[in-house]
Formats: sequence, structure tokens, C-alpha cells
Amino acid sequence: MKLLDGKSTSHEIYQKLIPRIQYLYTEHNIIPNLSVIIVGDKPESLSYVKMKHKKCQEIGIDSNICHLDENNSTNDIIKQIQKLNKDPEVNAILVQLPLPKHLDTQKIIASIHPDKDVDGFHAYNMGLLTINQNPNLVPCTPKGCMYLLKKYSINLKGKNIVIIGKSNIVGLPLSLMLMHENATVTVCHIDTKDIKQHTRNADILVSACGVPELIKSDWIKEGVDIIDIGINFVNDIESKNGRKLVGDVDFNSVKDKVNYITPVPGGVGPMTIAMLLQQTVDSIFLNICKDM
Repeated sequence: MKLLDGKSTSHEIYQKLIPRIQYLYTEHNIIPNLSVIIVGDKPESLSYVKMKHKKCQEIGIDSNICHLDENNSTNDIIKQIQKLNKDPEVNAILVQLPLPKHLDTQKIIASIHPDKDVDGFHAYNMGLLTINQNPNLVPCTPKGCMYLLKKYSINLKGKNIVIIGKSNIVGLPLSLMLMHENATVTVCHIDTKDIKQHTRNADILVSACGVPELIKSDWIKEGVDIIDIGINFVNDIESKNGRKLVGDVDFNSVKDKVNYITPVPGGVGPMTIAMLLQQTVDSIFLNICKDM
């Protein structure tokens, strides 16, 4: 078993970003700015936003957090986004998901200017991804998965890849990215019959279903590579706060059968934030090139 180490890989990405950020300031008087909108007080969302904000500060990116009350309407949030769209100092806009159920998530995402849609969820950017036309901004978690697979030289061409989860945030865009690399992709979901029939044939298994430690040893074949995107908190009397973070994969159950696997924590999570910051910086360079 070998680990796909997202923690060390993300550190390498930040080390490459820092001189690019310094160049933007010294040569163009630009400080990259990521503006995040969070609605409500969901603990997990607040924690994610704080982690992103901290990492921005560490490498020299300005990070503004717009914390809105849960009682705000869809139109209230769109008005805030429109202000950010018009602000020339704001390079990237992120709406922390999930939003409260009374809000129209798709309408809100659609109001972000495609050039500032750092999460890559806008229909324009997703459309370019669908037809493989090199979108500048793509969903960060799938991009982080692809980065890890390529860094560790895991061949994708012709491989049988099974993804558990079909969300617009992870499963769908990742399936497109993998197909563009000529992999054979199967996407399983809650209505898939006998998921094990699919997972046991997988050369590469990706889980993004949000069910703690669902995948056991009998779900996989020998030598499979696993990308575990699950972020799940379970009760743990031995931990300081009474709970611990686990993935969708039962790590101890599968570790003796797998080739590569992402740990949780320390796998895909750090890569998602790294891709977010990388795309924030990349978007500025692309706009500079447009103006030249």
C-alpha cells in the first residue's frame, strides 16, 4: 500500500504559487483576492471557510469573507455577488456550499461571472468541461483528484474507473475529466443496483457518497487504486472532542489489498484548497494575457 499524499503535494503547489503571487504584485501591482460568501452558521462550512482564509493569508492572497444571515433570500445573495462581480479588485468568488434549503443554489451560482467562478460550477464553465474545450476554471475537488493521479503516474487510459456519487460538485465533473483521459467510467449512485458488482471490477475506485467507512475489503479487487473523497465525522470516545474524521472507505479493512489510496484526512481535502488558490492566481494571469 502506498499513500496518495495530498498534504505534501498541496505544500508543493503553494511553494510554486508564492513567487507567482509576488510577481503579480511587483510587476502589475495586483494582490490576488478571493471573496467567499457563506450563508448561515453550519459548523462544517464555517470550518472550511476558515481553513481557506488561513491558507490565503499564509501565501499572500487577500481573502474577504462575507458572512450572511441564514434568513437572507436568494435575491439578497445575488445582489452581493453582483457587487463582487463589478469590483475590479475581486479576482475570484466562491459561494460556500451547501446553502440553506430555501435558497436557489443554481440561480445563485449562475449569477457569478464565469471569469470569477473559481469553483467552476457556472454552466458556462461546466459546458466547456463537458465538451472538453479547456475551461479555465473547473470544480476544485475533481481537479485535485486528477492532479494526484497524474503526480503519482497512475495511468488512466483504458482503465475501468468506478465513481460512487453523481453530484454536480464531484461525481459528474470528475467523470468527465476521466473520460477525457480515455478511461472507461461507471458512475454509481443511490439507485444503482448491486454496487459491489461494479466496485469489484474497478481498477480505480473513487468514493464521494458521504457514508462513513462504507467500502470494505470485499468491495474491491486486489491492487485497486482508491480515491476517498468522503468527509465524515463519527463518534470517537478516545478523541479530544468526542469525534473523529473518516472517509467513505474503511481504511484498515482495505489497506492490505490496495495499491494506492488517499488517506482521510490528508488526501483529497488539502488538494481541494490548493486547487482553489491555484485557480484564483491562474485566473489573474489569464486576464493579463487577454489584455496584452
